Amino acid sequence: MQGFNVLHPMGWDAFGLPAEQYAIETGTHPKLTTIKNIERFRSQLKLLGFSYDWDREISTTEPEYYKWTQWIFLQLLKRGLAYQAEVPVNWCPALGTVLANEEVVDGVSERGGHPVIRKPMRQWMLKITEYADRLLVDLDDLDWPESVKEMQRNWIGKSEGAEMEFCVLDTDGMERDMKISVYTTRPDTIFGATYLVLAPEHFLLSSIVSDAQTIYVEEYKELASRKSDLERTELQKEKTGVFSGCYARNPANGEAIPIWIADYVLGSYGTGAIMAVPAHDTRDHEFASKYNIPIHRVVKPDDESSSNFGIAYSGEGTMVNSSCSTSGLDINGLPSKEAASRVIDWVEKTGNGKSKVNYKLRDWLFARQRYWGEPIPVIFLDDTCEGVPIPETELPLTLPALDDFTPTGTGEPPLAKAASWVKTTDPLTGKPARRETNTMPQWAGSCWYYLRFMDPTNSEALVDKAKEMYWSPVDVYVGGAEHAVLHLLYARFWHKVLYDIGVVSTKEPFQCVINQGIILGEVQYMACRNPDGNLISASFIEMLGDCTQERIPEEKVMKRGDSFVLKDNPNIRLIARAHKMSKSRGNVINPDDVVSEYGADSLRLYEMFMGPFRDSKTWNTSGIEGVHRFLGRAWRLIVGSPLPDGSFGDGTVACDDTPSLEQLRCLHKCIDKVMQETEGTRFNTGISAMMEFINAAYKWDKLPRSVIEAFVLLLSPYAPHMAEELWLRLGHSISLAYEPFPEV
Repeated sequence: MQGFNVLHPMGWDAFGLPAEQYAIETGTHPKLTTIKNIERFRSQLKLLGFSYDWDREISTTEPEYYKWTQWIFLQLLKRGLAYQAEVPVNWCPALGTVLANEEVVDGVSERGGHPVIRKPMRQWMLKITEYADRLLVDLDDLDWPESVKEMQRNWIGKSEGAEMEFCVLDTDGMERDMKISVYTTRPDTIFGATYLVLAPEHFLLSSIVSDAQTIYVEEYKELASRKSDLERTELQKEKTGVFSGCYARNPANGEAIPIWIADYVLGSYGTGAIMAVPAHDTRDHEFASKYNIPIHRVVKPDDESSSNFGIAYSGEGTMVNSSCSTSGLDINGLPSKEAASRVIDWVEKTGNGKSKVNYKLRDWLFARQRYWGEPIPVIFLDDTCEGVPIPETELPLTLPALDDFTPTGTGEPPLAKAASWVKTTDPLTGKPARRETNTMPQWAGSCWYYLRFMDPTNSEALVDKAKEMYWSPVDVYVGGAEHAVLHLLYARFWHKVLYDIGVVSTKEPFQCVINQGIILGEVQYMACRNPDGNLISASFIEMLGDCTQERIPEEKVMKRGDSFVLKDNPNIRLIARAHKMSKSRGNVINPDDVVSEYGADSLRLYEMFMGPFRDSKTWNTSGIEGVHRFLGRAWRLIVGSPLPDGSFGDGTVACDDTPSLEQLRCLHKCIDKVMQETEGTRFNTGISAMMEFINAAYKWDKLPRSVIEAFVLLLSPYAPHMAEELWLRLGHSISLAYEPFPEV
């Protein structure tokens, strides 16, 4: 309505674990359930009047689409950005698949609550780390919520420091022909390193553990294998570890320091080993205090008030207790930064280490032991096991029809059951080969879908160059904050690869990101009973301990001050809480029911009127009645009062009179406000401005057509169905969607 060509599409990201699990539970093929669910979603979206361009509808599960997902994988493979490696993974025997760290909570799968263990498996990996610096630097130019940018920065986790080597000692205290490399961002604290910590999966572990400690170390490794990386590195959790029975020499002061194994160090970060400086690192301090390991203070804070010998001081300051004539290193009295540079120079000259830039970001695990995903376009020759990409002319490599897609339980993917599909020949040499039976993760198809919307039916290219240059980048991306470090980061990585090979013309896919708030279920009111079965006020729960809770219907509740109490007994304060909508809580609102009772425009208006778009809000069905009444008042103002039988006459009550100055002022004040608030996604206050206009217009003797038409155009993005009906009644035969938006 402002003269722009707007691309507003909709599609279906439908591969992945949820669809496959549902199919296994119900015995229905995931393709059938996916089609059924898409049809349901589509009908609901159309019911609500979203202005999607349905001609551009795509599904990531259609071969015409995933042909290009597979094509992108082949480009990654050509450039060495896709490779296979033996890596420790989160294996869920019950689901029969590898899970991402984010899919594991407290040692069990997020979906289904099944036990998860860590075990090494050969997996496809994507080298996202190759793009770490660009992914970090290019964040600065994006119009994204600062919190999301910060989450990506932390996830990439760039740090500068040193890699240093500590010699392992034998039982006589002599140096063995073995060194442990550690990465540290604080080389200035080398004299404060009183122990080393190795990750439970460190490759040297079996070589250094003493016979006496072997059984304890193996037990600890087993426990650690059940935890995800997120759980292991959680700051709040109690630190645990086990002594290896072995020592290493601190190169700075020559002291023998113990080597411990602890799960708060990850094998996948840095070198999988750290030098622990308990006086100046909180986690190391907790660990050292628990296991009675010496704590040596080597940094004196510039601000003496920061000196507290009972806790770790992790800031910078002046170096103390940091010199050794034997090693020739003396950094006493130097500021932390200068000391760090001096230590790096020293380790490089003495062969004990080097400066290093490190990233927390790990390469992306890109294989799943599932049926319902994109087949990976690679075959393995029977005689050499060499992996060979299939020719691009053979794409798409389609999923075989499989009746039994349940997990094998052995770690072999379900696709291994499709024997005739797996067995193939190399198109170039004619040698017998086997297809890859892992499939791509559910993130694959969603990494590039925005490009396909620009050119959805192109069978010759992923996207036409001219169309991509016209539409790119995406101007506004609305999505949940939960995508911050997964989908949004993966999509940026793929986009940069596509930029490098000339498929896209922009360095970034999404210029502006807006995080919408969650709509929570209706407030639930809970009363508490003590062990004797008597109702007690929620104020006393913490004092009394054991209490049971029961749900109280809304009609038995009243508000008093900032609290909710029982109507029959106001002394009983209730717990009032809104939860995320979920079937298990029984608090899901079905839009069909709301539309049936109030109409689609009332539902749309209420969702926008609940509060700021970016904030989470609590659903209250009775709240719809307010906006429903507003729409009714607007309708009656323009169409006139109902006839005795409840119906309305044709046309409107608008007249062709010239509007008064007061009427124009009222209208243009409304245009100004609605324009500003819509641009700023403050839809609730935009609706308030229209409500104020309707209140004022009810006091007018006549309704000039030019004023009413402008108001209907203001209302149309918010309540399109009613606005179209009013536009028709005002004498227009063509949709208002193509009318210019009113100007102030």
